Amino acid sequence: MPPMAVASNKNDGNVPGKFYVDDQCIDCDLCREICPDCFKRDEVSGCSIVWKQPSGDDEIALCEEAMDGCPVSAIGNDGQT
Repeated sequence: MPPMAVASNKNDGNVPGKFYVDDQCIDCDLCREICPDCFKRDEVSGCSIVWKQPSGDDEIALCEEAMDGCPVSAIGNDGQT
């Protein structure tokens, strides 16, 4: 089974909401390229964070694409609204 993002290991810079990036992030930039409106690089941790939760179906789809494409499964969706 591939590694999965762990909610208890969320990067501190994530905004509250259902999508998050955990401490497995390797700063590959994939999520920021797929959905730059929701992901950005946190200069403190040197990794990606969710800086804005998605609004609308298009952004949700892009966040899910980023989550599916993350090479280390560092993006999670804990289902909260």
